[in-house]
Amino acid sequence: MEWSDDAIVLSCRAHGETSTVLELLTRDHGRHAGLVHGGASRKVKPMLQPGNSVHVKWRARLEEQLGSFTCELARARAGELMDGREALAGLNAFTAVASAAIPERQAYAPVFFSGEILLEAMMDHDAAHWLPLYVRWEAGLLEALGFGLDLSECAATGVKDDLTYVSPKTGRAVSRDAAGIYASRLFALPGFLSGGSGEVDPAEVSAGLALTGHFLLERVLRPHGRDMPPARLRLDSILG
Repeated sequence: MEWSDDAIVLSCRAHGETSTVLELLTRDHGRHAGLVHGGASRKVKPMLQPGNSVHVKWRARLEEQLGSFTCELARARAGELMDGREALAGLNAFTAVASAAIPERQAYAPVFFSGEILLEAMMDHDAAHWLPLYVRWEAGLLEALGFGLDLSECAATGVKDDLTYVSPKTGRAVSRDAAGIYASRLFALPGFLSGGSGEVDPAEVSAGLALTGHFLLERVLRPHGRDMPPARLRLDSILG
């Protein structure tokens, strides 16, 4: 068995004295692990850091085996991302959520491509710019996994205007008028998730993180006995 693909490094852990086990988010083969012989060497190790993009070739005798990777660096980001507190927090949240939520060996190309865009945005170290993109990435992940939010119209009335809330049970939008006395039980819908444009304030980002985080936990993680990764929980701390 053999294939080639583009990938983002999610994690890398030591295996024996000289090798590493590499976990990747690939474009066409999903979240995939493999052994890198010599991955602990000074020459290869820097290439295998989380956040970097690589072109990989995977080989194994049987499809169900771990197999081995050979890698070529496509885009080095790790050093730059790890150099700033906020960018590092974003990188850690991205890799942790991808590892916890994305099923092994199932392709989600849109999640991969939006992840590349997100990591590039993190490179400018402007959290006000990339945090809304991170929330959109999680919303896209939910959609790819079959749990997308329905923000097209009000769940109660069918109106398409003044959608300001989301039901925590259904993931459907609710208008301001329809929410009424139940507004405190609903999630706030930030404008940047419902087609709004312009500057996004920290309160909207916080609302977006709460919204996507709830559905990731309740619909994706908990059904498989998993908790929200601590790195994702710490993301709120950079909002100021």
